[in-house]
Amino acid sequence: MLIINFNIVAMVNKNILKIRKELDKLDNHLLEIIKKRTKLIDIVIKNKKFKKDIIDKKRILVILKNISRKSKAKKIDPKITKKIWKSMIKAYIDYEFRNFNKY
Repeated sequence: MLIINFNIVAMVNKNILKIRKELDKLDNHLLEIIKKRTKLIDIVIKNKKFKKDIIDKKRILVILKNISRKSKAKKIDPKITKKIWKSMIKAYIDYEFRNFNKY
């Protein structure tokens, strides 16, 4: 016979809902940061003369190394931040290629 205590389940769900609201707030902040970052990338695109200048492998390596170091210092799993930054870099490289001729 299976007995489920619905009070505990409901309490956990309320806690999860509160946490999800906080995550939603953080997501909204991240969207604002991405908007600001994209505006800066637009300025970078305007200052690049050739498409071959879009990918700077040395800069990417420096960024990833710095993110790893800063993540460890802030006690954040560097595997998470490395994946996030690699994805963001790839997305912005794609963005730069798509928008290069527009400026």
